[in-house]
Amino acid sequence: MGFFDAVLGRRKAVTPDLDALFALPSAAITLQVSLDFVPTGVGSVAFRAPEGRAFADVEADVRRLLDADAGPPIEVAADGFGYTWLVVRTEPADLSAVVTDLHAVNSTLVDAGFGPQLLCSQASFRGPSGEELAMVYLYKRGTFYPFAPAPGGGEQRDNVLELRVRDLLAGELPLESDLSRWFAIWGAPGL
Repeated sequence: MGFFDAVLGRRKAVTPDLDALFALPSAAITLQVSLDFVPTGVGSVAFRAPEGRAFADVEADVRRLLDADAGPPIEVAADGFGYTWLVVRTEPADLSAVVTDLHAVNSTLVDAGFGPQLLCSQASFRGPSGEELAMVYLYKRGTFYPFAPAPGGGEQRDNVLELRVRDLLAGELPLESDLSRWFAIWGAPGL
């Protein structure tokens, strides 16, 4: 970072560390022991799919890569904000396999030059009374944050649970310190 960048308040962009995803299984043990939340075996990657043949080829490569292990095929879903979600599932729930698949999707998209289109990845958890929780990895920030829809439906968040999870996992995952970047992922596949 140069002198003018410092004076003008510019910061270098954080280089995402996709290997941070591999810390999720140990964080899941902490979630299970402390809060009784267990992995659901579902995870997804959100990105803005550009038009064109090059991206269609990369998407086909991702499907072939993930479908090669004879597991359930990946699903593709779209949301109301124009993002595409690639969803991976394991039966029975295996967070390590989900994380490996999420890492493979992200890495394939980055290697093909589509890193700027990546938004986030998430792995889902379920609480003892059916509560939902997602650990969300922000690609452009290289950090995680918890997202917990409030029980009962609607678009309300369980902020108390989110803050408890943040405090619980502070030493295990690189957590996003700016709460304004903890955006809601309503309707994300797997939640």
